[in-house]
Amino acid sequence: MDILILAVVIAVVVLGALGGLVVGSRRKKSLPPPPPAAPDITAPPAEPHVGDEAETPREEPRRTIEEVDLPAGATAVEEPPVVEELPPTEIEVPEPTAGRLVRLRARLSRSQNALGKGLLTLLSREHLDEDTWEEIEDTLLTADVGVQPTQELVEQLRERVKVLGTRTPEELRALLREELLKLVGTDVDRTVKTEPEDRKPGIVMVVGVNGTGKTTTTGKLARVLVADGRSVVLGAADTFRAAAADQLQTWGERVGAYTVRGPEAGDPASVAFDAVKEGKEMGVDVVLIDTAGRLHTKTGLMDELGKVKRVVEKHAPLDEVLLVLDATTGQNGLVQARVFAEVVDITGIVLTKLDGTAKGGIVVAVQRELGVPVKLIGLGEGPDDLAPFEPEAFVDALIGE
Repeated sequence: MDILILAVVIAVVVLGALGGLVVGSRRKKSLPPPPPAAPDITAPPAEPHVGDEAETPREEPRRTIEEVDLPAGATAVEEPPVVEELPPTEIEVPEPTAGRLVRLRARLSRSQNALGKGLLTLLSREHLDEDTWEEIEDTLLTADVGVQPTQELVEQLRERVKVLGTRTPEELRALLREELLKLVGTDVDRTVKTEPEDRKPGIVMVVGVNGTGKTTTTGKLARVLVADGRSVVLGAADTFRAAAADQLQTWGERVGAYTVRGPEAGDPASVAFDAVKEGKEMGVDVVLIDTAGRLHTKTGLMDELGKVKRVVEKHAPLDEVLLVLDATTGQNGLVQARVFAEVVDITGIVLTKLDGTAKGGIVVAVQRELGVPVKLIGLGEGPDDLAPFEPEAFVDALIGE
């Protein structure tokens, strides 16, 4: 019985193995399954080609920054602020020139101590002996009046005092005022010539050494002319001093005057020529030309000024050549005056810095030296501290009340 059961089990095992072999062979003979379909791949945008085959880029929909959802915590980029244009430079209204010297009398009187008050004190002495007259003469020389004018004034005072006899302070002041006015000169035309009858514009050239306040004076003179109702063009022909053109342009912008300038270290004559040309085309009343003033090369400076003068006169004759002198330099200023007078025909003098340590007698000395009048005086650093020279107001400030 046990043998029969074992035989049946062996038979079942053999039949199972034979069935597995048949099924495996059938699987090997079946066709392979089809390959899976290829995935859809989106091609990138076509790159533009070169030459005739270039393609027009495809327009793609765009979203504004407001439509884009920003991630949490992110902030939108702020637009740059709109820069507002600066307003144009405000044009100033210069102070009227009429009576300007009278208004500045207090500043001018600072130079009265050595001359006016000193002379009044000496003349008030009870006995005017030779020693006193020598002191009077020394006072005049110290005040830069000059040798010849000093001798003339002392002689006149001697004669007048003898005739006068008894001398009250009021009489002495009147006597001294009269004689000083004779020295300064009251019958001289001191107007700055800017209105030629047959043409426009008037042409004024400003000369002087560096350090005298030449460029500043040119700017202040523009204010004087504008205050008198004239239109002005400025020529920055001092091309050898780096800040001169900028300084002059600033002065011009304050009163609405146009400035013609050239390259640094350029030809001054060319700038002067262009300034007059611009003045003609714009129809202005006056062209002011600021020139160089380098004393370390006297010959070169004089040749340069001569060239500027000749080039400008191709347009029209110069109406004024104003020499700017520093009143505090005294006799050194007279040396400068002689040098400039050799090259250009000086027609008027501008004395600057007459409000400080200057001695008023320089007015008399420089007029005698050059034979031309003082037309303008500078009495401070303010923009309207340049005043037309008025002999009466000047003498009154020297001798005081």
